[in-house]
Amino acid sequence: MKRELTPDTVVDWLEELFVVGGEQEYLGEPVTQAAHMLQGAKLAEEAGQPDEVIAAALLHDIGHLVDPDDMFSMTDTHDRQHEDSGARALEPFFPAVVVDCVRHHVAAKRYLCAVRPGYFERLSPASVHSLKLQGGPMSDDEVAAFERNPHRDAIVQIRYLDDAGKRPDMATETFAHYRPLLQRLVDGHCVGRG
Repeated sequence: MKRELTPDTVVDWLEELFVVGGEQEYLGEPVTQAAHMLQGAKLAEEAGQPDEVIAAALLHDIGHLVDPDDMFSMTDTHDRQHEDSGARALEPFFPAVVVDCVRHHVAAKRYLCAVRPGYFERLSPASVHSLKLQGGPMSDDEVAAFERNPHRDAIVQIRYLDDAGKRPDMATETFAHYRPLLQRLVDGHCVGRG
């Protein structure tokens, strides 16, 4: 981050990221980066998910936009760990469940490949490529550790929303639609901390 963010400016900053970087192609998929995240948020909202899950679906790949060096390419030979840069950017402002969903949505793919027969076959070619870079399916020890995360169910839900948000024909809301929800979460998390 190049500027000092506060609870009053972080949502503006996130919207700027969507506007400036969101029109980039999303990892070899038939949608833009912004469309992918907006689709996840819309699907979460339509399913009646809690605000934290809607926010996490909207922001799960924000690390690609926070640091352009974290943008995945089909020619990559190493993992860029966008989930870490995204979680670091959100951590001062959002509840732990939102941050955990962002930080662990890649791990959730590895987890589901290890524990759900048939999940791997549902992955897009770009997801298969990134899975290889991210370490492949989890080991038994990694599965056990992942299952101890108190936000595991929400994290897995974000993974499914991530997988679903790749439709070129899906209409979505704009980022502005989610601003009040995001600001409520920021205000609730940051109250009394300043």
